[in-house]
This record gives sequence, structure tokens and C-alpha cells, in this order.
Amino acid sequence: MIWEKLGVIYNTDGSRDWMHSHPYLPTAIQIDRDTIRIFLAFRDTENVGRLGFVDVAASDPRRVIRISERPSLDIGVPGAFDDNGVSPLSVVRDGNRLRMYYAGWQLTPRARYLLLTGLAFSDDNGETFTRHQLTPVLERSSEELLVRSGAAIIKDGDLWKAWYAAGSSIITADGKAVPTYYVAYAESADGITWPTRGRPALMPEAPDEYGFGRPHVERAGDEYRMWYSIRTHSKIYRIGYGTSPDGIHWTRRDDEVGINASASGWDSEMIGFASIVENEHGRFMFYNGNDYGSTGVGVARWVP
Repeated sequence: MIWEKLGVIYNTDGSRDWMHSHPYLPTAIQIDRDTIRIFLAFRDTENVGRLGFVDVAASDPRRVIRISERPSLDIGVPGAFDDNGVSPLSVVRDGNRLRMYYAGWQLTPRARYLLLTGLAFSDDNGETFTRHQLTPVLERSSEELLVRSGAAIIKDGDLWKAWYAAGSSIITADGKAVPTYYVAYAESADGITWPTRGRPALMPEAPDEYGFGRPHVERAGDEYRMWYSIRTHSKIYRIGYGTSPDGIHWTRRDDEVGINASASGWDSEMIGFASIVENEHGRFMFYNGNDYGSTGVGVARWVP
């Protein structure tokens, strides 16, 4: 598996207040034959994220067609789980609608932030989203207290399946108190009601690793494949790769991922948050580079 890097395809220019910087967490879906829509969280001048999108050509994702003029999903009401930011996680076509599972950010004095997963629907291919409810669908629980987010959610047969970051503990990284979390697995009959606790699927390897960022999961024949973002003390984020026969028991194959940080440039310090789209023109991976999106969004093409 080799991914050929095609470079940065988009970064903000600071001209709009709500999308001042950091196009973060690319979450892509092909909305028609000619267009891939990449949903992103854009930060304002106070580092609060709102959900918008960038459209690129399906035949050549380096060519930007359109940039959203206003948020597709704004922050939540004061006191809600998403009142300090929203970030896209998984977008799934469900009939004529799009489901957007998103991370809601809420600040707390001692844990710094809580990250929980909400759900919104769109009937216009993501131009606008409407919240399913004001509370998360992956709500905090006594077993998963601080983080139930970073979710890759797919419809697999009659079940909705989620691989998400789950955690209840805090550690110190780069002088800051941050949550530590693992990948948990859960199932739902409707994609709305989920168990209060998932089954551990992928655990960080101490002492360097302490979390996994939003993965991309797909089913290919009789196996599942996952591209996950490994959060470490030494390298910030790197993309890893694993396979599983059942979605629960995973074999890490990080040395087969076929993409890594560059020797210099926009993705030399960090690389993460893969989102993959396959079409008649190829197989494309969208991802963030240095500083959690401050250097923009890039794309790589799979070379068979």
C-alpha cells in the first residue's frame, strides 16, 4: 500500500470570521459524479470551531470548486455539550439524507474539555444540518466519562457500527492536562441509541502513545480496515493502519500504512485524520498536517 502525496489542496485565508484558520478533521463524501464534499471544522479568532465544507473535483481533488460561505452547523446553545465548538467525524448517506456524526466541545475548569458525539441531519447534501437533539447520542457515562468522540460510524447490513475514542483519565502532555483514550466499538439498531459503554478494540501502547484520533473504517469483503491517528508524546500524530475479521479484534499493521510525515513542509511535524473516498478516478485520502490543521488540508492518491 503506497499513498502518493499530491500536496495541500486548501487552507483558509482569514477573510471570514467564522473560518479564520485551521480547517480541521476532513470528513469527505462524494455528493455527485463530479464533486467530493469535504466537511471541516473551521476555527474563529477565539479558536471555536464551526462546521463547513470545501468542494473539490472528483476527477482531481486538487481542484477546489467551491467553499461554503456560512456554517453548515453552528455551535450549540450555551450550556450544551457543543457550545464551544463542533467538528465533523463521520458523514453517512442514509436514503436521501446525510447523517453527520460530530464532536461537540465543552470546556471545563479541570479536565479542560469534554468531547462527546452528536448527530445532525441534512436534506440538501450538507449545505445545512439540523440537530437530532440538543444532547449527545454518545453521551458520557460512568465508564466513559470525558471522551466519547472521534467516531467512525458506518451502516453495515442492519446494524450501525461505531469505532470511537473513549476515555475517563487525564494525563499531562506538552505541559497540558489532556484526556487519554482508546478505540472502543459499539453497535446500534438505529444509529441513535447506543450502549453506555463500548468494547475496547484498540489500546494505546505505553509509554509513548496515549490516544487515537478519529479513524476511517471500511469493510472490504471479509475484513474491516481502519486508518487511525496515533497520538504520541514524541511525534504528536501519525497515521496507523489495522485490519480485523470482525471489527472487534484488530491487528495493527502500521508499517503497511504507506504514508508518513514528510521530511519538510506542511506535514513534516504531524499527519492525521485520514478520510478516504474511492471513485472511478482513483482512491483518495484527505488528511491534516502540522498543528492540527493550521497548514491546511492535503490529499494523497493510492498507488496500486
